[in-house]
Amino acid sequence: MANESAAEIRQGVTRLARRMRAVRPAGALSNNKLGVLAHLYRHGPSTPGELAAAERQRPQSLTRLFAELEQDGLVSRDSGEADRRRSVLAITRAGTDALRRDMAERDAWLTSAMAGLTETERQVLLLAGRLMDRLADS
Repeated sequence: MANESAAEIRQGVTRLARRMRAVRPAGALSNNKLGVLAHLYRHGPSTPGELAAAERQRPQSLTRLFAELEQDGLVSRDSGEADRRRSVLAITRAGTDALRRDMAERDAWLTSAMAGLTETERQVLLLAGRLMDRLADS
């Protein structure tokens, strides 16, 4: 029974994530770029290694992505205070604006999609969202 529940939750989360990606406009930032910006927004400046670990990727595979974000003015790179050889990435104002625009577009779609639900169903989804956020951190 637990496996069936897990499979049903996985399917719902996957389909919803796909649908939310589909409503993003052409030319929107990639999921990897959004993930890095979101991490920097939530947790503050981080080293490339910390970001890679948070995104569950190898630092080498994100090197180009970090350079593109920096070139586009969405992140800044500075030397670490404890070790000047280490770089620290931080989200810029332009990066925060880009992240907020992306979130606003998806939030608008989700608000519209939830309009047909009852208040109880919306509250259940809110609780489920909070629980999924906790699960993602485990």
